[in-house]
Amino acid sequence: MSVEIKVPTLGESVTTATVAKWLKKAGDTVAADEPIVELETDKVSVEVPAPQAGVLGVEVAKIGDEVEVGALLTTLEPGGAAKPAAKAAPAEKKAAPAATAPAAPAPAPKAAPAPAVDAAAALPAARKIMAENSLSAGQVGSGTGKDGRITKGDVLGFLSQPPVTQAPAAPKPARNDDPREERVKMTRLRRTIARRLKDAQNTAAILTTFNEVDLSEAMALRKEYQDAFVKKYGVKLGFMSIFSRAVIAALKEFPAINAEIDGEDVIYRDFVNLGIAVGGPNGLVVPVIKNADKLGYAEIEKTIAGFGKAAREGTLKIDDLAGGTFSITNGGIYGSLLSTPILNAPQSGILGMHSIQERPVAVNGQVVIRPMMYTALSYDHRIVDGKEAVSFLVRIKQNVEDPRRLLIDV
Repeated sequence: MSVEIKVPTLGESVTTATVAKWLKKAGDTVAADEPIVELETDKVSVEVPAPQAGVLGVEVAKIGDEVEVGALLTTLEPGGAAKPAAKAAPAEKKAAPAATAPAAPAPAPKAAPAPAVDAAAALPAARKIMAENSLSAGQVGSGTGKDGRITKGDVLGFLSQPPVTQAPAAPKPARNDDPREERVKMTRLRRTIARRLKDAQNTAAILTTFNEVDLSEAMALRKEYQDAFVKKYGVKLGFMSIFSRAVIAALKEFPAINAEIDGEDVIYRDFVNLGIAVGGPNGLVVPVIKNADKLGYAEIEKTIAGFGKAAREGTLKIDDLAGGTFSITNGGIYGSLLSTPILNAPQSGILGMHSIQERPVAVNGQVVIRPMMYTALSYDHRIVDGKEAVSFLVRIKQNVEDPRRLLIDV
């Protein structure tokens, strides 16, 4: 008996997907749990495996089709040898529609009404005809009767006027592609990224504040304890965990930046789900370290490393990307010196890290060379005041410049 293979549950708030690629074709013999089709959702790509060994049937959903959760993708004949793929029955030819006269165009609206006139300014006979034709005195305009009152003739004259036609809007001319150009359809993920970023700009009152951080102490910390850290935890101590712990401590002090606007309410949280932006083959994604405030440096580093590997291999799960309360993005790994990151809605804040450069700075009246990084905090000014945002970024600076602060919670 054939086994139906359907679109699986895709995670929080995701109800549809696009068929991106068939990894197996009709008639192929597959093993249990072997991926057979790749679906692309708004967030990640999902591989659908064979529920058991067998031979695949006809592909019901084609590449590019948008399918809902529970929709049939294909069937599977358990066991047995490969069989020729059955051909889909040809679609019945639809009878050509009978020639019909073109539909009469809908009447265009009447001419723009004159300034509003009170219905009491119409004579009784005029009011009766106006009521029968759902007209207001304002539509008919000023009357010709005594003292400007609307008469029966005024109403009949208005009704006899030909409708004012409006020329249809000129269609947007098609773009003439240059022969040297290549037109490629945006992936579902790229369309979603574009839509979400634009929605964030249209919804939130985004403002960005900047500061710079001296990484001398953080670098010294890494140099002193790196070998022991790697030996114990099997992962390097990086700047991301240092900044993550600095952010978590600052969020506890300034909870509005970890909050969210929901209608006319503000939702405050006593936990931190930290989003870390990572680059994947299809664009930037932001997997979330759940309950990051409960994790130490090593656990954060291991989680980030795992997310990076999964992003490169396209194996991130839907749940990996859900539930973030604050995000960190590091453009410095690509050479960015300064930027204004866009909020990851509905979050109220995002920290931008940048390249580390040795620069001359004044310390105790002396010019010295220090490893410096510009940092940027974009925040939703609807919920976060400027003073809070600036103080929050200063606290991150202090926590990174003197990591010992985090040990004694000051």
